Amino acid sequence: MLLREARGARSMAEIAAASGVPAETLRKIETGRIATPAFFTVAALAAALGLSLEEIARACSESAEALSA
Repeated sequence: MLLREARGARSMAEIAAASGVPAETLRKIETGRIATPAFFTVAALAAALGLSLEEIARACSESAEALSA
């Protein structure tokens, strides 16, 4: 959810090109087919989307807490 929101109106192809992450990998992450992407993938996407790793960690923590509640 966070990635889609951060991507906004930009296409997957734009983010893929900016991050160096293949568009197919980005699509799989966004649809949940890759539940735990590699750290370097997350870091590359964060940089391309203007997110800090702290923001991503916080969002993941909040999602996990919501699921366990």
